[in-house]
Order: sequence, then C-alpha cells, then structure tokens
Amino acid sequence: MASRLTRLVRRPAAVLTLLRPCRLARSFSHHIFPGATAPVCSNTRRELIGFLPKISQYQLWSRSFSSNDGSVVEAVVPFMGESITDGTLATFLKKPGDRVAVDEPIAQIETDKVTIDVVSPEAGVIEKFVAKEGDTVTPGTKVALISKSASRDTHVAPSEENSSQDALPSAEKETSSQKPQVETEVKETSKVVVETKEKPKVQSPPPPRTSASEPQLPPKERETRVPMPRLRKRIATRLKDSQNTFAMLTTFNEVDMTNLMKLRSDYKDSFLEKHGTKMGLMSGFVKAAVSGLQNQPIVNAVIDGEDIIYRDYIDISIAVGTAKGLVVPVLRDADKMGFADIEKNINNLAKRASEGTISIDEMAGGTFTISNGGVYGSLLSTPIINPPQSAILGMHSIVSRPVVVDGNVVPRPMMYIALTSIID
Repeated sequence: MASRLTRLVRRPAAVLTLLRPCRLARSFSHHIFPGATAPVCSNTRRELIGFLPKISQYQLWSRSFSSNDGSVVEAVVPFMGESITDGTLATFLKKPGDRVAVDEPIAQIETDKVTIDVVSPEAGVIEKFVAKEGDTVTPGTKVALISKSASRDTHVAPSEENSSQDALPSAEKETSSQKPQVETEVKETSKVVVETKEKPKVQSPPPPRTSASEPQLPPKERETRVPMPRLRKRIATRLKDSQNTFAMLTTFNEVDMTNLMKLRSDYKDSFLEKHGTKMGLMSGFVKAAVSGLQNQPIVNAVIDGEDIIYRDYIDISIAVGTAKGLVVPVLRDADKMGFADIEKNINNLAKRASEGTISIDEMAGGTFTISNGGVYGSLLSTPIINPPQSAILGMHSIVSRPVVVDGNVVPRPMMYIALTSIID
C-alpha cells in the first residue's frame, strides 16, 4: 500500500485529486516528495507536512494559487462634498508592497477647499497604483489595488538552488580563460594608438557675443518649477472675483489694547485652571465683533442678486494660514459662546486645519470674517472680503507707541485694525 501511494504522489494530478477532499477554499498546493511512505491526505496542509520524515534528503516545493473572488479590492476616491466635483491626486502615503490596515490612508486628494484622504477598504498589501500623482480624479475613481492575501512567500526548488550554485564555478572558469585574450587585445590596441600620428585639433568657434542691451538672466538650472496646489489656485480665483464683483471700502482705526491685555494678565492663571485652555486675544475680538453685528444687522447680511438676506444668527469665520494655503473654518453661533468656548473652538479648528483633517462642512457658510495678520508681524493691511459675506475685520501686530492720555504722552500697546465692507 505504501509503494502505491509513493508512485501516486509523484504525479501532480494525483496530488490535486488527493487534496480536493481536504476543502482548502482559497489556496492549495502540489507537493513533490519522492520516497515518502506516510499517508498523504489530511485535513490541513500543516498536517500533511507533518507526515514528512524528520530527517530527509528531500525538500518541499510548494506553489500557491489565489482565486480572484474577492481577494483583490479597489481603493477609490471618496465623496468630496456637494460643491466639489473633482480633485488632484497630490501624494501617495504608501508604496506598492506596503501592508495597510482597514481605513488606513494611502493617498491624499487636494480639492479647492480641503485635503481628503483615500483610505484602504480592507486590510492587505498594496499590489499597485492605477493612478498617478498629479492626475485629476473624481469620486469613484480607482486609485489602488489591494490584495487581501496574508502571505506572499515563495520557496525555491532544490534543483534551482543546485543549478545556481553549479553555475558559479563554470562562470569563473570562463572569466579566467578570457583574461589572457583580453590582455593581448589591450596591448595590440595600445601599439596601434602609439603608431598613429596625432591629428590637428579643430578649434571650436567662439561663443556669440551678446549686445549690451540684452539682459543677462540667471540660467534655468537655478530655477525650480512646481505646480500650484488647487487650494492656492482656488483662493486666488475667489479673491480676484471678489475684487472684480464688489465695491469695497477699507477703513482704518487704532485700538488701545491696555485694558484687554490687563484683563488677560489678571485672569490667565485662573482661566487656564478652570477651563483647561489659555485665554487669548482672539476671543475678545470675536465678542466685540458679535456686539457690533448685533448693533448693525446690515453688516451681518449678504446680497443675493437684487435681494438682501438678513441673518438671525452669527457665524464668525476665522482665517487660518496653513502650509497649503489659507482656510477659513467657522465658529457656529458665536453669539451664544463665552470666552472659554470661543478659545477652545478656535484652537481645535486651527489645529485640525494645520493637520489637514478639517471637513468641508466646518468651512461652509459664515457671516463675518476675522483675519489676524499680526501673527506674521504685519503692521497694516487691507483685507479682501470673503464672498458672499459683506465685511471682514483685519487684526495686526501690537506695538508700543506714544499716545496722548489726559494731556500726557504715555506709551501704550496699540493695534491698527482694518474693516473692509461692501458699499452701495
């Protein structure tokens, strides 16, 4: 019986016949092991290997086959928002062959507003990318193919190993036999070169002279050209459209920051201990803007065609500069917030905006914008309205300047503010 099994397993077709009852769903192997006398068919491949002799001169050669029924999944571009139809594939976060987990980002899509991650729908290994960096993609576009197979190990047959080892001595012999012939050819070639007379050198024509009127520009090798991100292009387009559409007027005023800075200095420790966040200056300007918008509802309104829409809510947009461009997250219902809530929400939105994880919904809307150019050391600027809003407030750096107070010249921390609004 053992001899019959030995002759049977030497045939690959017979091995497949034996393995079918084992019900290996997605992967099966054919095994070549002449001389085995143990039973072959078992419930699992691990049990089958266990029947091999512990000390044997034969090795196991296996080749795995994978079915295509769900073993490969596609990573596609997700839904990007109602107002966004396409984006640019900015960068790949992984490489082919990398292992990824479920919902792990593998690429980033830049849109007109935010950066969106393309995540892996299943855990597996990235087989290949079907899109390239810089491509314009839409929701549903295939980005990568991910294999859910857990193992991709391959084994080399003993015959292949022996043949590769045997090939090395023969190659060395051929190399050593060719060395004398190569040296002879080099000597003969050197003799010919010595006997050949040197040819006269042809002088290259002198470079054309440039006229004194031509500008001497730096060479192109000293320049670097990179494509502009979609976010920056969108910002430039919107701001230019705002300038071309609206009649804007900017008024400048100076603010004495003594009282606000004293308030911050007196209560900063107790504020931090009670609310877990630092007290900044932005919350004071947000509260001041809310008071002004409640006093002048027309500034909180927007123009829609030939109509004016008055809003009964106050959503303050806070301009945040990031590495990829300017984004404007929104503080919803700022009129219902206290100082602590304003500071916490601003810090949270600014952090997520810098990390690129802020959503589109958090930047939609807004009835009034505050931009702080003081963080860049700006002393004065003319902010541009964020359409369809009607006004924007620009803050600037605080500088100690001489100010007349009660007939005396005293130094005070002063800030210039700029209010740009639509005029009709």
